[in-house]
This record gives sequence, structure tokens and C-alpha cells, in this order.
Amino acid sequence: MAVTAYSPAGRFGSDTVAEINVTPLVDVMLVLLIIFMVTAPAVTGQLKLSLPVPTPAPERTSPKAELNVQQDGSFVLDGRALTRAQLSTALTALAAENPETVLTVDANADADYQAFAQALAAADEAGIRNLSTK
Repeated sequence: MAVTAYSPAGRFGSDTVAEINVTPLVDVMLVLLIIFMVTAPAVTGQLKLSLPVPTPAPERTSPKAELNVQQDGSFVLDGRALTRAQLSTALTALAAENPETVLTVDANADADYQAFAQALAAADEAGIRNLSTK
């Protein structure tokens, strides 16, 4: 009597079936083959592109002005001593001359905060929008 791998007699007999199930191996190989077929043209292919060369943009520098608040409550705008009333007109003229002016406001360590707040308020009323503080 002949014994096959699928016969009931072979399953319970003393003979061992030494066959490898190759179905999962074939499935894995087919998946790898498809992956390599898809990626091979992308890896080996070259695109000939002529990309634009960026030109450096001209650097725009805004004019700068410096306002210092002194200990006694007076103001110094670019080296000129000003009072509160003069400060408003000077900042309005500065903003009218160039609206992109960067105003740096600095205060003395012993200066009153009220004078610093008045300087910021005067700059806001004058229309200066670019403020920097030290």
C-alpha cells in the first residue's frame, strides 16, 4: 500500500512527511519583486531640471532714531534735549519724514516710569509703529 502525504494512513503512521510549505515563500518573493519593480525606475532615473538661481534681494535698512529718557524726566532725541511738548512735534516730524523709522527708546536706570510711558505714548500718537526698547 502506497502512503501519500494527504492520506489518513500517512498522518498516523510512523513515516514523517518532509515537505516544505512554499506558499508563504512565494507570496513574500512576489511582494518583493513588485516593490523592486516599482522602485527601480525611481532610483535609477534622473530628472534633468534647470532650477532658477536665486538672486540676493537688496537689503533694505530702515532709518533709526534713538530716544533717551533722562533721570529728571527730560528727553533726548538723537542728541537734542527736548521737553514733553517738543517731543511730540519732533516725533511727528520724524514719522512724517519716513514712516519706516525704527525708534529705539532707552531710559536711565533712575528715570521715572511715567516719563518712559509718556515717551511711548508720544511715539504712538506720532504714528511711529516700529519701536524698540533697551
